[in-house]
Parts: sequence; C-alpha cells; structure tokens
Amino acid sequence: MADLNSVIRIKPFHFIHVLDNNTNVTRVEVGPQTFTRQDHEKLVSGPEPMVTIPQRNYCTISNPVVRNENGSLVLDEYGQVKLRHGDEEIRFPQEPFPLYPGEKLSGKVTALQVVAPLKALRLRALRDFTEGKVTHVAGDEWLFEGPATYLPRIDVRIEEEIKATIIGPNQALKLRASKACSDRSGVSRKAGEEWLVRQQGAYLPGVDEKVVEIVNAYVLTDKKALHLKATKTFLDETRKTQRKAGEEWLVVSTDAETHIPDVYEQVVGEVHITTLSNRQYCVVLDPVGANGKPQLGQKQLRKGELAFFLNPGESLEGNKIHNIYVLTEQEALLLRAKETFSIDGESHLAGDRWMIYGPCDYVPPVQVEVVEKRVSIPLDENEGIYVRDIKTGKVSSIKGQSYMLKANEELWEKVLPRTVEEVLAKESLNPEFADNRDPTRVVTYRAPHNSAVQIYDYKEKKSRVVFGPDLVMLGPDEHFTVLSLSGDKPKRPHQIKAIALFLGPDFMTDVVIVETSDHARLSLKLSYNWEFKVDRTKIEDAQKIFQVPDFVGDSCKAIASRVRGAVAAVSFDDFHKRSAEVIRQSVFGLDESGEVRKNFSFNSNNLVITNIDIQSVEPVDQRTRDSLQKSVQLAIEITTKSQEAAARHEAERLEQGARGRLERQKIHDEAQAELARKDLLQLQAQSAAVESTGQATAEAQATAEAANIAAEANVKQAELKAQANKIRSESEISLLKAKRENELSYQKSIDELELTKQSDLAEIEASKFKAIVDSIGRDTLKSIACAGNEMQAKLLQGLGLKSFMITDGKSPLNLFDTANGIIGNNNQMVNMSNAARQSGKRN
Repeated sequence: MADLNSVIRIKPFHFIHVLDNNTNVTRVEVGPQTFTRQDHEKLVSGPEPMVTIPQRNYCTISNPVVRNENGSLVLDEYGQVKLRHGDEEIRFPQEPFPLYPGEKLSGKVTALQVVAPLKALRLRALRDFTEGKVTHVAGDEWLFEGPATYLPRIDVRIEEEIKATIIGPNQALKLRASKACSDRSGVSRKAGEEWLVRQQGAYLPGVDEKVVEIVNAYVLTDKKALHLKATKTFLDETRKTQRKAGEEWLVVSTDAETHIPDVYEQVVGEVHITTLSNRQYCVVLDPVGANGKPQLGQKQLRKGELAFFLNPGESLEGNKIHNIYVLTEQEALLLRAKETFSIDGESHLAGDRWMIYGPCDYVPPVQVEVVEKRVSIPLDENEGIYVRDIKTGKVSSIKGQSYMLKANEELWEKVLPRTVEEVLAKESLNPEFADNRDPTRVVTYRAPHNSAVQIYDYKEKKSRVVFGPDLVMLGPDEHFTVLSLSGDKPKRPHQIKAIALFLGPDFMTDVVIVETSDHARLSLKLSYNWEFKVDRTKIEDAQKIFQVPDFVGDSCKAIASRVRGAVAAVSFDDFHKRSAEVIRQSVFGLDESGEVRKNFSFNSNNLVITNIDIQSVEPVDQRTRDSLQKSVQLAIEITTKSQEAAARHEAERLEQGARGRLERQKIHDEAQAELARKDLLQLQAQSAAVESTGQATAEAQATAEAANIAAEANVKQAELKAQANKIRSESEISLLKAKRENELSYQKSIDELELTKQSDLAEIEASKFKAIVDSIGRDTLKSIACAGNEMQAKLLQGLGLKSFMITDGKSPLNLFDTANGIIGNNNQMVNMSNAARQSGKRN
C-alpha cells in the first residue's frame, strides 16, 4: 500500500503540494506528470485543479507570492517561496495557474462589473496609490462613469452605484454640495450650498454632489398665481431683481407659464383669482401701494366687474365677498360712520347713524359700517312691537300698522316674570312657549269667556280690568296680575297660578274637620257653588273682585269656621239625622221669617256662595268609626239574613210548583206517545197494502211504456229515413240543375265569342276589299270593264280574283261560297296589294 501511495499521477492543469521533511520546504508539482514520492516527502494537498479565469472575469488571491521585476518568483534563503502575508492580489484572465503554498483563493471567480450608460460607481481609495498620472490618497473619492467595464483594484473599494436622474419637462434637480467643489458647469460650490439644474435630460451627480429632490414646476393660469417668499437674499433670475430675506411676491401667468421655485424661494401657497360680478364688491385690507409695499391700516373698496389676485399682505375684510345691497320699497339699511368723512356734499361725524331707504342699490364706502338691514314690519290690528328710542330711552308700542324703525330706534325686548311665562305656556298647551316667544312683539292674551284679567301699569301706577272674551295687549310698562289660589282637598295655599279670574257660576270642594258636642270628630267633604256679582260698567266693581288675592282660600276658611261652630253645638246623632240642615243654616243663616237664606255674600270682593252640597261624612276618631262600622255591619247582616230567608222560602215554593208541573208534563207526554204509536201502526198497514198494489201496477206500466217507446222509435226511424231520402234527392236535383245551367252559360259564351269573331272577320274583309277597290281606283275599274276577256283575266289575276259576277241586284245569289273563297284567298290579296305599293314607289 505504501508503494501504491508513493506514485501520484497528476493530470494536466492540476497540481500538488509536496513537503520535504528534510528541509521543511513545501514545493509545487504541476501536471501532467507521474510523481514518485520519496520517503522524506509528504503530500500536503492535491491533486487539485489549477485556478482558471475565463475572459471578463477575475479572482482575488490572499497571501500572494512575491515576484521580481521580471515576473519570477522570489525565494527565501531556504528555497521557500516568499509570500505577502495579509495582502491580496487581483488576477485577471491568464493561463491556468497553481496556488503556491500559503496562497488562498478568496471567494470565487467573479465576472467583471459592467457599468451601464447613465450610471457610475463611486470609488474610495483605501490607501495611497498612483494610477497613470493621477495620485490618489487614502480616503479620496471619485466616479467611474459608464458605459465601461470596471477593473477592480485592491487599493479601491466600491462604495455604491449611482444612477443618473432624469429631468423631465417642467422639472429641475435640486443638488447640495457635501463639500467645497466645482459642479459640472465649472461653478465653484461651497459645502452645504444648494442649487438647481434646470437642463432637461439625464443628469449624473458628481461625487461631491447630493441629490436633494426633484422640483416640479407650478403651472400658472389666468385663475391661479404663486405666492413666494425669499428665505435668503438672492438674485431673482426670472425678473432680474434682488430679493431680500423675508420678502414676499406673486408670480402670475403673465410673468411665466410655469415656475420652478429656486432654492431660496419658499412657496407659501397658490393664490386663486378673486372675481367680482357686477353685483358684488369687497374691501381689501392693507392694500399694496404704488411703491409695491402694503399700506398697513388702510382699506380699499373694489367693485365688480373685476378680477384680481390678492398680493402678499393683502386680505379681504371678513374673508368674503359681499353682495351689493339691493333694497326694495319695504327695506332700509342702518349705517354708522366709522370715521369722519364727506360724501356727495354730506358730512358725517364718527359714530353718526342714518338710514338709506329703498328702492335702490347701495355699496357702503370703507368709512361706513352697515349695522343691519331693516325690513318694514307689517302689523295686524291685533299685533304690535315694542320700540325704544336710544336717545331718550322712551319705550313705546306700535300697533296695527306697517312700521319701519328709524335710525335712533331699536326693538325693545319685554321681559315677563317666570310665573307669567309658565301660566301662558300652560294655557297655550305649548311647553316651549318661553323659548319660541319673540320678546320684541307686544304680549297678547286672549281672555276666556266670562273671565276678568287685571293689568297693572307700573309707570302710571294704575290698573285696568279687561272682561272676556277680549284680547289683552300689554303696554311697555304693564304686567299681568297673577292670581295665586288655594287648591287640593283640603285647601292648601298657592297651588293654582292664573291670570284670568273666572266669574262663575262654578263650584269648589273642601274637606272640613268638625267636632260635635259629644266630642265626635267628623270629616266633612263639602262642595260650594259660587259666582261673582259684578257690574262691568262700574270700574269700582271691576277692581273689587281682585281685592282678595286668594278668594278660594279666604271663602273656604270663612265657611269652614261657620260649619265648625254650628256642628259643635249639636250631638253626633242629631247631626247624623239633619246634617244638611245644620250646615246650610250655619253658612247661609236665617232671615227674619226664620227661613234659610238662598246665598252667602262676601262684600269684600262680591263673591256669592249659592249652594252647599255635602258629599260625604266620615268619622275621624277610630273608635267612633269602629262603632259606626259595627252598627252598619249589624244592620247589613240583619238585612242580609232576612233577604236570605225570603229567598229560601221563595225557592222552595218555586221548586214545589216546578215538580208538580214536571209530573203533569210526564203524564201528558205518555198519552201523546200512545196516540203517536196508534197512528204509526195504521200507517204501517196502509204502507204494506200500497206496496203490494204498487208493485203490480208498476210492472204493467213498465211493460206498456216499453212497447210504446219501441213503437215510437220505429216511427221516428222511418220518418228520419224518408227525410234523408228527400234531402238526398233534392241535393242531386239541385246539383244536376246547377250543372245544366253552367253548361248552358258556357255554350252561350262560346257562341257569342264565335259570332263576335265572325262579325269582326267580316268587317275586316269588307274594309280590306274596300281598301283594295279604293287603291285600284275608278279609272282602273272602268278600264277593266272596257277591256277584253284576256285583259280582264289578267286584271283579275292581278287583283287576286278568280271570278266576278255582275248582277242587277234583284236576282238572289248564293254568296256563302263566294265569301269563303274571298276569305281563303286573303293572303294572295295581301301580297298583291304589297306588290302594287312597291311598284307605285318605284314609279
């Protein structure tokens, strides 16, 4: 085995590394060869293929061998190949080569990088080196632009691949210098400086240039402008103007169709055109003057038709366009002067107020403020408004007319007490009455029928009473008198709020606690009928009914005190027996004759109680109530038992009568059943007799009916056959008749056609013969008559006649054959006539 391993066959383009153990030197053996290893030699590696570099490829060798100027290997004193340890070497396409001991292939064989057009490689020098006449220092950067193939170097590193930026129409490329350099146009740039490249096409930035962004142009139209601001003092190349930092200006379509902002121009925004129609106007604040600077604090009025751009610093008052005020006959404008000025020969001081009445168009100057637009207020007879004079402070109400406020007048809001608004909202059934009420309108109240409303004027310190039904309209200083009445049972104060006082008649109910002489406490539920007796023609009587603020509570208290006094003087049994009499006497009192009066009057407010009704009487004390309840229960129990006994007796009586009637009915029903059974037996006997007789009768009738039906069927069949024969004969006769009639009509038509044909032929022959005779002429005939027989024969031959006859016209002649001969020779006569015509033409 050792002998076999000592012989190594090295193929072409392969190599091995052999270590000489005596000298510790490793050498390379290259094929093709058969290598015999000595005992002191050791195979370190291989056989391995040589490194092959195809065209347009390269590889990197780590720890490359050292070669002299002639390209030969440099050996050390021991005969070992010297290496550049820690270094690398790039080798390009060449003959396959082996790797010497210590050399390593770093990576794989790599294709050379092709730099496409419009691209470049940014390279950085890793150490100082000289390439041709150019010396690079470590850290230097430069571009390798395409199209080309880049040959790598150990001293150079590829930082990145840079692509050219395409600058399209209406675009520019914004660049920034990373350090002091010169751009592609040869202009020196400082570190951090920015500039624009406006030339259309592809632009490959330099190594010290950084692409910031692509700036798109703003398209300017007649309706859009560009608002710019200078961020630094620079020269505006568009207008050749020096722009200072912070300066603002507009670029419009008349300056350029498109605008690309410069690096020191900040686009504040796009300004749209402001268009005014002939019915619009606007006020421009801080307008730009003739020097191109905003006139701070000033205003300028601009009327339509007009279109303009707002310059930087200008703004519209209120940020809106105003419509021209168009006033009708019922409209006006309230104006106020902001400052002292004169217009149309009329002077106004600052703060003056005046009116402009329609119909007209009005555009307010900048010195005038339109306070409000007023409209004539139409008022019905039942409507009104409160008007306040701002100079004197006097408030008045205007009613029943169309009214236009004057310059020194304004609508005045009347504030109603919360209680009044609640009462009005409750009576109008509108919970949102307070929110929907117009406080400038005259407060109105519809007083109901048979009611009274008191209105107090705090300025005149007078009151008036209005009786319903009527419409109450409050003046500026007038207010309703709100009634606070007692309510509930028993009566409690301040339960009812009302404006209208009803005059009655009406009723009210109260609960009164009384005590009898024997100390029985009772709760009485009383109802009083009341009304006001007032003379509406007298002011004193009208005012009198409002003298008592709570007439309900006052009257109930007065009546209750009288009832308590009267009940305290009688016992419980006595009061229980004649409670109505006691109460009526106590309230109404007795007249001189000892009779109970009919009413009870309150002179303080003319209230009259006309009747009292006791609705219920209940004991208040529990013991009294229990004893009364027991007596009532005992009475009820006695009454119930008596009623039960009477009902039981009546039930037993009714039961005995019903039982007797039932037995009687049973007997009657049995008798009726026997009579019905008798009738049934008689009917069964009659039915049996009828059944036997009816069967024989039915059989005889059936036989007779069958014979009769058969005979009638035979007769009917014979009649139908005769009728069928008759119909058949009639149809044959009619058919034969029709056939004969058709034959006759057909023969008649044939005969008529034949006669017509013969007649037409005779006329044709006659006309033909006449034409021939006319063509021959009289003279010719005369010559024929005078000529001899031979001449006649020739002439007749020429005429196409075989013979002719002269007669005196008296002897009869047979002309049928003659006619047939003439007709038969018709063709010969026609030929003769044609020959005669041709002969005449030649002559």
